[in-house]
Amino acid sequence: MATDKVSFMKLELRPSKDITTPPPPIVPFADWDYYYTTQPLGWRANTPVEGMPASVTVPTGFVTDLASIPAIFWSILPPGARYSYPAIIHDYLYWFQPCERAQADAVFKAAMEDMRVPAAKIAVIYNAVHLAGKTAWDNNTTLREAGEKRVLKIYPTNALTSWTIWKSQDVFT
Repeated sequence: MATDKVSFMKLELRPSKDITTPPPPIVPFADWDYYYTTQPLGWRANTPVEGMPASVTVPTGFVTDLASIPAIFWSILPPGARYSYPAIIHDYLYWFQPCERAQADAVFKAAMEDMRVPAAKIAVIYNAVHLAGKTAWDNNTTLREAGEKRVLKIYPTNALTSWTIWKSQDVFT
């Protein structure tokens, strides 16, 4: 199962013309709810839009949950799919908040378009994030202010390590 999911992710995270780096391998924690990147991930707008970041670089070691889709919808919108690459970019923007939330959502939408996610899926995912993302945005602010970090300097060596256990250690940049 784990190998199948990793193979699937490698297949689905193929670059488009606007993704500026090869797809980074992402490695799951034992719970398969969180992942970390082992290479930087870059994106740049095909056509820059005023007020929207023209480019985003997600660093090596960034921890993400991919697409934050409730489990009840996984049969039609699994967390690991063609929109996973843009979801990592979106998670990075939501965590560090270098721009406004609406701009982060716009980057997510543009990156999904770049990855050729079908328009109907983009509409569903973008509208859900745009309408319900404030809770995640605010929660990230609270967690960050409480000292939680999301960029690893040391990676787990045991496949049974969960994100909950790993984040309680001094493993961050």
